Amino acid sequence: MQIDALRLYQQQIAQAQFTTPQQVVAWLGGMQGQDLPGVKWSIGLRLSNAVEADINTAFDTGQIIRTWPMRGTLHVVAAADVRWMLSLTSPKNLTGSQKRRDALELDDKTLARCHQVFIKALQGGKQKNRDEMYAALQGAGISVEGQRGYHILWNAALHGLICLASTDAKEQNYALLEEWVKPAKNKTRDEALAELAWRYFSSRGPATIKDFIWWSGLSATEARAGFADIQSKLVSETLHKTEYWVSPEIGLPKAKLSAFALPGFDEYILGYQDRSAVLDAQHADAICPGGNGMFASTMVVNGQVAGTWKRNFKKSGIEMVASPFAVMSKQDKLNFEEAAARYGHFMCLPVRLGSIKNSGDENEK
Repeated sequence: MQIDALRLYQQQIAQAQFTTPQQVVAWLGGMQGQDLPGVKWSIGLRLSNAVEADINTAFDTGQIIRTWPMRGTLHVVAAADVRWMLSLTSPKNLTGSQKRRDALELDDKTLARCHQVFIKALQGGKQKNRDEMYAALQGAGISVEGQRGYHILWNAALHGLICLASTDAKEQNYALLEEWVKPAKNKTRDEALAELAWRYFSSRGPATIKDFIWWSGLSATEARAGFADIQSKLVSETLHKTEYWVSPEIGLPKAKLSAFALPGFDEYILGYQDRSAVLDAQHADAICPGGNGMFASTMVVNGQVAGTWKRNFKKSGIEMVASPFAVMSKQDKLNFEEAAARYGHFMCLPVRLGSIKNSGDENEK
């Protein structure tokens, strides 16, 4: 089992099979989304010819939604999935944040007042940015000092009251979820557990049950219950004493694995608790320095994380600086140049890739 190749294929990176942002997001179940420009590219690179405006349109028309489901972390999910996912994941996230709410003096009565302020501010299809949401709270005599403002917004989103909706130049505005997202068929908790498990393993396999437990943020008991409901639809293989599960319909890309310029927080990295199949442990700190939760954009070459890259916007376009971990072959460099050009196409800007340098370049023949 070639884990990296299969994941590239199932995650739609090596061979795009969908035509719309909504299809990509629904296939993956959810895509980590705390970095808005990054998650736009995460979606775009899984489509054959997308540009950033296509992803903005999907946000602006309510086809994809940004909110806090899995692990209480910002994700992008399909509109049809947002309610059942929040119903499934929010109880554990709310319970786990009780001590923090107590420390911020956000009791149930105060939060209920906050919710009413948001309803009044947004009702009738209105949308407001974060500063305007904070101003509405302050106008009602509710402090947003420190992290109170963020936790108030987060709490309202976990309860399914608000979500991030249309985009502007730098951020998204908040809207009432009930007004912004069309009603969808409800799922029982058992149905939701099974559906989330299926979305995970069908899109990210080969993966382990521990990977799913971590990614979903559910209790081990509930995650295993969801997995048990879909286990008969999966096949497994044990490598190095680790059991991996995958859809039996999985295939490999027709094209040879090449190079990809992935953004930070991409599901190819963040979709798994154990990243050793694609990332050598000695480079983990380069991807997430000191384990600080901030993930760098990555160079992926032949399925493996081979370095990092950064972008700088210039008047003439985008300057990309690539920092591989080791000497790259001439062919791999050419392949990464194509990956950089693909990013430029997505951004509708020319990209200049600076010299790819590493410590062994002088020895390359």
